[in-house]
Formats: sequence, C-alpha cells, structure tokens
Amino acid sequence: MVCRSRHTGTAILTGNTPPEEQDSGRTVGPQGKAVSAMAAQSSDQPEQLNITSVQFLTVAEVAAMMRVSKMTVYRLVHSGELPAARVGRSFRVPKRAVEDYLRHAYFDAG
Repeated sequence: MVCRSRHTGTAILTGNTPPEEQDSGRTVGPQGKAVSAMAAQSSDQPEQLNITSVQFLTVAEVAAMMRVSKMTVYRLVHSGELPAARVGRSFRVPKRAVEDYLRHAYFDAG
C-alpha cells in the first residue's frame, strides 16, 4: 500500500499492497519494500558498462569545449540530443557523448 506523508507529501511504501494498487514497473523485495532494478538483477549477468572508465564533464566544461553558452548545453540535455547523468541538482555529461555529438553535427559548408 502506498501512503503519503502529511509533512513532505512523499510516497511511503508499506507492507501488503492490494493488487489494484500495485505498480507493475517496480520490483518488490522479500519484506514488501521496493528495490531498484539494478539490485533485482542476478549477479551472474555480465555488466554492460564499465562506469569507472567514463570521464564526465560539467555543463560549463561542455560549453567551453563546444564554444557555446551553458544555456545551449542545458537545452541539448533537456531535449535528449546530448545524454547526461543527473547528480544532485546538476548534470554531468560523458566526454564521449560530446565528442560523438560534435562528430555527427559537423557538416562541410562548402
């Protein structure tokens, strides 16, 4: 069952959830608590991405690299043209994604 906190308005997952209130997109652990999809996967599956080898850039670094404003970078991130990871209230963009974006955006104005 999902209840809302009076003070913060956040959803709280409690024990036995009736079938009509179950969220099919969520995985529930042994004690009725929601667990992330990553934790629900078995450990014998190969890892798809080695996150330790990825170099992330800030929005300001991406803007300097592309020689555009930070607002332009935010627009690219929000539109989905430039992939980014949200860290707290800021974004981090993989360096490889910036290089790929620039490579595919380039055209010869002959």
